[in-house]
Amino acid sequence: MPPERSSADEPWEWLNRVRSNLALAKARPLETYLEELCFEAQQAAEKALKAMLIAAGVAFPYVHDLAHLLTVLEKAGTQIPDSIRGVESLTRYAVITRYPGLAEPEAHYDEALAFAEEVVRWAAQRIAPSESPG
Repeated sequence: MPPERSSADEPWEWLNRVRSNLALAKARPLETYLEELCFEAQQAAEKALKAMLIAAGVAFPYVHDLAHLLTVLEKAGTQIPDSIRGVESLTRYAVITRYPGLAEPEAHYDEALAFAEEVVRWAAQRIAPSESPG
């Protein structure tokens, strides 16, 4: 069951959405194209970065470019670990996965999922648990 919804300006509401996207990416139903799951992985990573920006009090840009979001986080004073930088490769799944024939996700699904999980863990650790609704 999904968690109770919070205000869109609260980082934990974004983390709830992140967990939803990640759950969809991991579900991997037989009838689902892998590019759809790569899109969900990208969305989880994107929303995790935006949750971090909200937690830092920084207005996020409405972009899907994960490298750009990392740059905004850095400028806001967040140190980006090298292990997180690889998430930039997920940016391509924000758009090309929406159109037949543009993506070959079979070779990249596991990598996309691993990057998304890493970013989600990192974001959840950085956003103070004490901020979440009680």
